[in-house]
Amino acid sequence: MNGRGVRFLRRRGRGADEGARPAVEPSGFRPRDLLSEATAGILQRPARSALTALGTVLGVGTFVAVLGLTATTSSQIDSRFNALTATEVTVEEAGAEGAADSGPVFPEDADHRMDRVNGVKAAGVYWTVRLPDSVTVRSAPIGADGPGGGQDIDVVAASPGVFAAARPVLSQGRVYDDYLSDSGEPVAVIGSGVAARLGITTLETHPAVFIGEEPFTVVGIVENVARKADLLLSVVVPRTAAERIWGAPDPQETQMLVSTEIGAARQAAREAPTALRPDHPEYLKASPPPDPRTLRTHVTSDLDQLFLLLAGICLVIGAVGIANTTLVAVLERTGEIGLRRALGARGQHITAQFLAESGALGALGGLVGTSLGTVTVVGVAVLRDWTPVVHPGTVAAAPVIGLITGVVAGLYPAWRAARVEPAEALRR
Repeated sequence: MNGRGVRFLRRRGRGADEGARPAVEPSGFRPRDLLSEATAGILQRPARSALTALGTVLGVGTFVAVLGLTATTSSQIDSRFNALTATEVTVEEAGAEGAADSGPVFPEDADHRMDRVNGVKAAGVYWTVRLPDSVTVRSAPIGADGPGGGQDIDVVAASPGVFAAARPVLSQGRVYDDYLSDSGEPVAVIGSGVAARLGITTLETHPAVFIGEEPFTVVGIVENVARKADLLLSVVVPRTAAERIWGAPDPQETQMLVSTEIGAARQAAREAPTALRPDHPEYLKASPPPDPRTLRTHVTSDLDQLFLLLAGICLVIGAVGIANTTLVAVLERTGEIGLRRALGARGQHITAQFLAESGALGALGGLVGTSLGTVTVVGVAVLRDWTPVVHPGTVAAAPVIGLITGVVAGLYPAWRAARVEPAEALRR
């Protein structure tokens, strides 16, 4: 610092009579001197400086981790949305006048009609069969209910296209095909939960489930599905067999599940009513998937607000820590401040020195916090087998946030230091 001492210079006179007179050069800080003084102040008590910067480290690290994990999970939401939700369309009865009197809302060849729509991969009609209260589902042919059987097991009538659209994972057997469905064969596909309740562990013995007094041979056990998870807790029978035994369903309870290619769902939803009922398309309504950008915004906005609030709290704690440490340093270094003032340092120079120290602590905490936050995002992404996403702007802004936090925290201590009187300080 040039203000450490007073340097006398000879100022050129404008005339010979003035001669050479000593002049005092205004003291000032060069950036290099300011940086060296700030570094010396931080390294004077390294343990205390490290603890002081910890709050900023946590705040900035949380900030980077929150934005990075939000961006990472958003990309996963997008990919999963595109893979499942964005390719799913539901078609149902629209409640139009005259629809109930026109017979079945969905024609018998509804699956094949939708298959001809561009972009549709699979489609199937289904409904939950309304059984009398006295009818139960069991694995024993007569007598009491089988193990875990009862009235609370749903029976779903479905065309083969439902399985193609739901993409089941079978633990045993297979699903029924068009031949079994068209011929009205009494076969059934059950979920793994229903199989456990009914005590069915293998298909080698050709087990059957009894819905009331009607036997259905179990041809497959579903372990998991990509869509329509309630199939895992149901007994699924062919649509034709259900109509033959229990009659036609209520049109308002009948639905169609449609699986499409990515990007074709909305177009398929617009064309579905006409493709299924060209005579009365107003009888049907199709529900396309929501906008993925809206879904992503709703899912991530709450997390953003929660964790950014946490990051803000950590930054406030860090700022208070820096302010407290800097204020203590001012009290401890009163003699040094007085000496600097006596040697020519002005109040603004003292202010700049302490602001540089607090700003350096904040910037250091910001750099460390940025590194820890980035490592956290990458670590979580690796563990979850995700692609880590960290915006370069976040990484660039985080240390600046730490620097600003440190400077703001040091404003009051620096102001106190600048008001120290040299004479009074040197007496201590």
